[in-house]
Amino acid sequence: MMNNLKAILVSLICIFASASDAQPSNVIKMIVAFPPGGPVDSMARSLLEPLGKELNAQIVIENKPGGNGAIAAEYVAANPADGKTLWFTSAGAVAINPGLYEKLSYNPVKDLAPVSLVANNVEVLVVNPGSPASNAVDFVTLAKAKDLTMGSSGTGSVPHLALEQLNDSAGIKILHVPYKGAAPAITDVMAGHVDGFFGDIPGLIGFIKSGKLKPIGLAADKRNSAIPDVKTFNEMGIKGVDTNNWYAVFVKAGTPKVDIERLSMALKKVVKQEPLNSKLSQSGSEPVGSSPEELGNVLKKDIMKWSQLIKVKKITAE
Repeated sequence: MMNNLKAILVSLICIFASASDAQPSNVIKMIVAFPPGGPVDSMARSLLEPLGKELNAQIVIENKPGGNGAIAAEYVAANPADGKTLWFTSAGAVAINPGLYEKLSYNPVKDLAPVSLVANNVEVLVVNPGSPASNAVDFVTLAKAKDLTMGSSGTGSVPHLALEQLNDSAGIKILHVPYKGAAPAITDVMAGHVDGFFGDIPGLIGFIKSGKLKPIGLAADKRNSAIPDVKTFNEMGIKGVDTNNWYAVFVKAGTPKVDIERLSMALKKVVKQEPLNSKLSQSGSEPVGSSPEELGNVLKKDIMKWSQLIKVKKITAE
C-alpha cells in the first residue's frame, strides 16, 4: 500500500513538473550593458511597469556592464532566440563599436535582430557658466584664439565623436580629454578644469536648470523642448555636428518574426503613453517607437557614419 502511494506521488510530481516546463514563462529579461543608476539603466527601468502590463509579463532588469557592451551582447547571444531576453542599449555598443574595435566578439547586424527605437538623445554642448562663450559661434571663435580642452566620457564615445565633428566642421583643434565616464568630465567642466563637454540632455538637464552648466549648442536637426532657447549648430551656421545617442531594444538573431513584431508594437505603444511620454520629454529625451526595419536602417547608417569618422581620425579604443 505504502509503495503504491509513493509511486502515485512520484508520478504526480513528474506530471506537474512536465506541465510546468511546458508552459511558457511570463518572465522577460531586459539586459542593460551599464551599471545601475546611469541614464541607460534609468530609462530601461522606466519601461518595466508599462511594458510589462502591455506584454502581460514580468520584466526583470539584469545589468551586464563591461567590454563597452560586449559582455551584454555575448549574454544575449547565449540565450535562446525566443524573445524572452531583450537588450536595451545605447547607440555606442551597436553603432560605434564595429568601427572602434578591430576584433569585436559580436556582429550587431548579424548576431542581433532590431526590435524598436525607444528614445533619441541628442548631444548638447555645455560650458562653465563663467565662460565668455554664450553660444557655439563664440566658442569656436574662442577656440581659434586660444587652446581649449573638452572632456568626454571616453575615447570613441558619442561625446568624443561629437567633438571631432565640431573640430572638422569649424576648422578648429580643441584638445580631447577622455575621462572614465561622463560624471568626472561634467564635474571638471563645472570646476573650470576643462572648457566644455558634449553630453546627452537627460544627463545634463539638472545641471543646466540649476545654473551649474551653460548650454551653448545643440547637435541636432531641430531644437529640444526641454531647452527650447538653445539653438542647433546648424542654425548657427556650423554644419555637420549631428549626434544622436539613441536608445533601442534588440533581441537575438533568429527570434521568430511574430515575437519581434509583438515586442515592437508594445514598445511603440508604451512610449506614447502617459506619464512615461511626458517624463522622457521633460528630461530632454525624445520618446520614439519604430518598426524593426526602421531601427535596422538607423543602425546600418550610423555604423557607416561613425566607422568613417573613426577611420579618418585614426581613433583607437583605450
